Amino acid sequence: MEKHERVLVLDFGGQYNQLIARRVRDLNVYCDLKNCDMTLEEIKTYNPIGIIFTGGPNSVYEESSPHVPAEIFSLGIPVLGICYGCQLIAYTLGGRVAHAETSEYGKREIRVLKQEALFDGIPARSVSWMSHTDYVAEVPDLKCWRIPRRAPVPLQRLLAKRRKFTACSSTPKWYTPNTAISC
Repeated sequence: MEKHERVLVLDFGGQYNQLIARRVRDLNVYCDLKNCDMTLEEIKTYNPIGIIFTGGPNSVYEESSPHVPAEIFSLGIPVLGICYGCQLIAYTLGGRVAHAETSEYGKREIRVLKQEALFDGIPARSVSWMSHTDYVAEVPDLKCWRIPRRAPVPLQRLLAKRRKFTACSSTPKWYTPNTAISC
């Protein structure tokens, strides 16, 4: 039996998990949506070409919240974290996630300040859906950076090319006259 390349989408309980997996499949890439409690050995056996950490309703600093072993970032597999996944990457690698004074829910305008692969096809000004109270207050001690925005909860983007991970704190949505595209 021929083995296909595939992406692993780890479900942390967010509302857009199925949509994220669908968008990967829309790009003609095979993917599975699996529960976030997969062990490191199960992930190695699955042998994905990429991993996506989805959003979720938890706070990464709470002991009862789902987490991943830090060793996942040493596998050499590219990782994309979205919303909770962004916070999880930062927290797991030694960053600090904080609770904002005000929650942010709903549609927010974003601006792409630096064009790169993650933002291909996204207009310079776009709409993002936020449903957060937590945010990355301090990035891990790596070659990472974030793009903050003055708001109750900053929109953020983390990147560590050498370590092969990237993360964003929101779910981008953009529209063309005939279609709505999400994630």
